[in-house]
Amino acid sequence: MVWTGAVEALLANYVHDLSPVIVDFTDTIKLRWYGLSYVAGFMVAYWILLRLSRREFWVVAEEKVSDVVTYTAVFGVFIGGRLGYVLFYMIPKEGLSAVLSDPIQIIRVWDGGMSSHGGILGIMFFTLFYAWKHKLSWPALGDGIAIVAPLGVFFGRMANFINGELYGTKTSSDAWYGVKFPAALWEKGSIDDIEYALNEAAMVNTEVEQLMIQAEGPITHGLYHRVIEISWEDPEVLKALGNHIAPRHASQLYEGFLEGALIFSVLYFIRVRFPKLVHGTITGLFFIFYALSRILVENVREPDAERVLGVTKGQFYSSFMILIGFAFLIYARSKDSKES
Repeated sequence: MVWTGAVEALLANYVHDLSPVIVDFTDTIKLRWYGLSYVAGFMVAYWILLRLSRREFWVVAEEKVSDVVTYTAVFGVFIGGRLGYVLFYMIPKEGLSAVLSDPIQIIRVWDGGMSSHGGILGIMFFTLFYAWKHKLSWPALGDGIAIVAPLGVFFGRMANFINGELYGTKTSSDAWYGVKFPAALWEKGSIDDIEYALNEAAMVNTEVEQLMIQAEGPITHGLYHRVIEISWEDPEVLKALGNHIAPRHASQLYEGFLEGALIFSVLYFIRVRFPKLVHGTITGLFFIFYALSRILVENVREPDAERVLGVTKGQFYSSFMILIGFAFLIYARSKDSKES
């Protein structure tokens, strides 16, 4: 088909050339897509939860929705997500003593490092506390949060793609859906491939050539990253890098649509279609749907940590989410039986 051929021609071995910075105010103050993704996620979540509250599809009163969204964002998503990254990834990789030797790095979120599993756990604990303090049903409170949580995942994964991070495993060289991520050459490629790529880039760009001449000793990440920045403006440099980068699955996009857009659409439909659904059902479905989607996509996502029992850490942690999901469904079923 002509349409299919056009799409394949557009996407075939696309070399990632997106800058993570939207506006560069100064060398230290920058507006980034990653930060904007959080803002967008919370704004859309607030709007949807407000609609659900007005239609009495959520237990939180309309005037309290902004408080719940704000507190959940701070205590659940940010603190939970960061602590989850520290506990699940940073400490196992670097060791507890290394992390404690520089405790500031625990809160250094601007350097990257947020765990979706940690964020979900953080939301669970915060909503449990909020429900207890305000005498609300925890499963009922959680059902609303579960509906909008996938939106945060969606915006976050889109930002991951723009940043060129958390990319997938290698595809075949002729796969039309493969994306060449420059960061992967530094993180997964050989030093020879990196040198070949930089030398080729130096042949088509004088600034890169000067950087290579001025470099002393081994090639550093700073030098390579600067060449990536130049490639955002110079297609010839981008092409030179792309000649030495293997195409990979855009797993960030897979996760964004599966774990984010699709799950949100399904849960929102269920909430509106079945307004008298027993509290806790939607929360249980969220945990199960998210876990299954994450486990599926992890098969084509480059592991960002050592495996556990032969599976990726994402798959390992997600297996426990399935158990949590079934626990909520069993609770909802038992409550429904008592009320009927």
